[in-house]
Amino acid sequence: MNEKLKPVHVIGAGLAGSEAAWALANAGVPVILHEMRPAVKTDAHHTADFAELVCSNSFRSDDSETSAVGVLHEEMRRMGSIVMRAAMGAQVPAGGALAVDRDGFSAEVTRALTSHPLITIELGEIAGIPPEDWDSVIVATGPLTSDALAQAIAAHTGAEELAFFDAIAPIIYRETVDMSVCWFQSRYDKEGPGGTGKDYINCPMNRDEYNAFIDALIAGEKTDFKEWEASTPYFDGCLPIEVMAERGPETLRHGPMKPRGLTNAHNPAEKAYAVVQLRQDNALGTLYNMVGFQTKLRHAEQTRIFRTIPGLQNAEFARLGGLHRNTFLNSPRLLDPLMRLRTMPRLRFAGQITGVEGYVESAAMGMLAGRFAAAGRLGQPPQMPPRTTAMGALLAHITGEANAETFQPMNVNFGLFPPVEVPPGPDGRKVRGRDKVPARKRAYTARALRDMDQWLSPGSKAAE
Repeated sequence: MNEKLKPVHVIGAGLAGSEAAWALANAGVPVILHEMRPAVKTDAHHTADFAELVCSNSFRSDDSETSAVGVLHEEMRRMGSIVMRAAMGAQVPAGGALAVDRDGFSAEVTRALTSHPLITIELGEIAGIPPEDWDSVIVATGPLTSDALAQAIAAHTGAEELAFFDAIAPIIYRETVDMSVCWFQSRYDKEGPGGTGKDYINCPMNRDEYNAFIDALIAGEKTDFKEWEASTPYFDGCLPIEVMAERGPETLRHGPMKPRGLTNAHNPAEKAYAVVQLRQDNALGTLYNMVGFQTKLRHAEQTRIFRTIPGLQNAEFARLGGLHRNTFLNSPRLLDPLMRLRTMPRLRFAGQITGVEGYVESAAMGMLAGRFAAAGRLGQPPQMPPRTTAMGALLAHITGEANAETFQPMNVNFGLFPPVEVPPGPDGRKVRGRDKVPARKRAYTARALRDMDQWLSPGSKAAE
């Protein structure tokens, strides 16, 4: 450990904490990384590895030309992200998405952090506000922050704790899927990075099968709520499948079960009314998760109902779905632009606890927290990412631009970016009609990556 510098403490070795520790150590700042697992378990984690993925194994779209999360991927790569490096090394086919073998991904992040000479690992729970002699702390405990620490933070801020539910999708053994009914295909045959155009298993439903399935979802027995859960909202980006079904019989058919872009390889002339997709979950291709099938159904009900899906009548489940509570701060009210707690600046927050939603968004905020803390420890002025980048857009949203009265978890999206001018088309004329939306997306991403490169260019303060 660098004896000339006092260490920065990072609490939590999830995606955000791992990125924060990595950014600090690579800036030459010693880190003490605290992780409560395996001594203290959570309702969602299954291993003791760092950066464990507890819900989906997908980092979503890797398209850096027309996708907001795709451009965030690329920004993180250019900033030296350990999460993106490990994800590419553990990648599994997923069409245009970046999906990973969860165990391989977490193992690589764990290996990188534990082998770094400036990172010291300390296992055990931090059960309250860290001691005062910890003059620089990054709290990256995520949505599953321990009750003791969450209560201590809430007591200090005087803010009412906010919470929402997050649901987990089931995982199926590939060998138990009936491929005489199902077929391999990505939507619109999109290959994407590491893909072949045949990266998903598709299970077709006709109208009667779909309607019966919707009825079963709605009638199925659900997990009971505890008293404190009764008024806790769901996050719309990770709704349980049965909650979506309750919003209307056609909701799922226009959501995760949409049949568009898919052709039944066994009967090309017969158009499916709805399709359930399974995405590869590990490098061996032995496990597949049910895309969009987060659920709070009881385990016995999951087995019974999901086996009514054509092709899954004999399905065996490596993991059934579940439900857990996530917590987050009212960051626009509580955090300053450098992600520090306004009433206690030695505490900096990162990841999902700040109100960003999604694996990549959480990791990105960990990177920034690490960079800000490193600058502080090295006596350098912090360098804010350009507001036009995905990094800058997310940071601005959680630290002041969002309405504190209605603040809810948010994925990165182009609505967070400053408006952009769409350049003329190839013919020199103004882009109109159906071409305008993709042209605008490309304008957002091109500007973001150009400004990110300038921010990181040799000689710039951010690159120092």
